[in-house]
Amino acid sequence: QVQLVESGGGLVQPGGSLRLSCAVSGSIVSINAMGWYRQAPGKQRELVAAIASGGSTNYVDSVKGRFTISRDNAKNTVYLQMNSLKPEDTAVYYCKVDGRSWLGGLLRESHSWGQGTRVTVSS
Repeated sequence: QVQLVESGGGLVQPGGSLRLSCAVSGSIVSINAMGWYRQAPGKQRELVAAIASGGSTNYVDSVKGRFTISRDNAKNTVYLQMNSLKPEDTAVYYCKVDGRSWLGGLLRESHSWGQGTRVTVSS
């Protein structure tokens, strides 16, 4: 089983910064892409940022220029640096990894989610 553990969330004031981390472990063999999603109360989960195996990145328009996704392959960890935070950034943030994993003795395409870490931006 693939395990994703997020950390780094918390309460910050508008304009503040947070750095989220997502550590990947378990049966993952190769990773095609990793990303951060967020879900606010009463809203659908949305993609915030993603990074592909080749290093290319993409961001939802509302966070461009403020958020940066990066990864440390040696540590199997992906990060999301969030600057100039706004109240509308308040949500539970989830890490996702797309790749190939061992399952039932076979290599399979896998899509795994972390448990989420809460970010609250408020005065």
